[in-house]
Amino acid sequence: MTSKYSFTPPELPSTICYLNGEFCPLAQAKISVLDRGFIFGDGIYEVVPIYFGKPFRFEQHMNRFQRSLKELRIENPFSNVEWLEIINTLASRFAESVNQKVEDTNQIIYLQISRGVAPRDHVMTKGISPTVFVMTNPLKAISPELRNAGVHCVSAHDFRWEKAHIKATSLLGAVLSRQMSADMDATETIMFRGDNLSEASSSNVWIVSNGTVFAPPKDNLLLEGIRYGLIEEICGEIDIPFVLRPISRNEVFNADEVLLSSATKEVLAVTKIDETVIGSHTSHSGQPGPVYKRIYKAYQNYIERICKNTN
Repeated sequence: MTSKYSFTPPELPSTICYLNGEFCPLAQAKISVLDRGFIFGDGIYEVVPIYFGKPFRFEQHMNRFQRSLKELRIENPFSNVEWLEIINTLASRFAESVNQKVEDTNQIIYLQISRGVAPRDHVMTKGISPTVFVMTNPLKAISPELRNAGVHCVSAHDFRWEKAHIKATSLLGAVLSRQMSADMDATETIMFRGDNLSEASSSNVWIVSNGTVFAPPKDNLLLEGIRYGLIEEICGEIDIPFVLRPISRNEVFNADEVLLSSATKEVLAVTKIDETVIGSHTSHSGQPGPVYKRIYKAYQNYIERICKNTN
């Protein structure tokens, strides 16, 4: 039976990916419909930026990857050395495909492990091989215009489950929350559990008050982004006080500055949430503030120091 819907599917990239021991074009990669990642979202993923051809904070990403795998009782099939070999191979193959040297490319590597293929059953199937998938894409930089203007976000109740610390592939909650902001032509959805800030749909959220950077504590209610540790390090380097503690909704809307962080956004200033202009009581009302600018500059210096200058 043919579908009553007629449409042209989007063209898939021709880049090389890794699937279960083989490198192949992404458009040709296939898994079983009984893969538990497909059926249940029973899997873990990780996203690793590559700057100047070098994986960024690789050890920290792999530590989080391992923690999530342990939570789902999925055995990691590779050592970090083996993962790095796969990542470097894909990064090099991508660079070749665009006629560049790998050290001249910035990429974003996506790693995923599902429990594997088995008859559909909610109980965790034992004795099956995990499905391993890795792909790469160009790391698209935020435009200078957007960085200079800051971004608009919307707020929402955090309706997701209470194991947000697991970087699981079952991302319907994140999809629904991100769509809320997309529908409003906004960059992110900043979420609250009760009166307390948790995170955004695909970013961590920070506020700045009286020169101090604040973020929610690391617990099961949010995914600890790799930038948690990085921004703490950066703040230490440039003498900005850094505090983890519960943050109320009122504190967010009345903050001097609000920031987003993620692998693709790096760190990004929020200048409006819903209809509230951030920092309206400051000289930089509705514009990226001075703490953001210092952190962003230090972030770029860190990338160059760690990645560009070590090739």
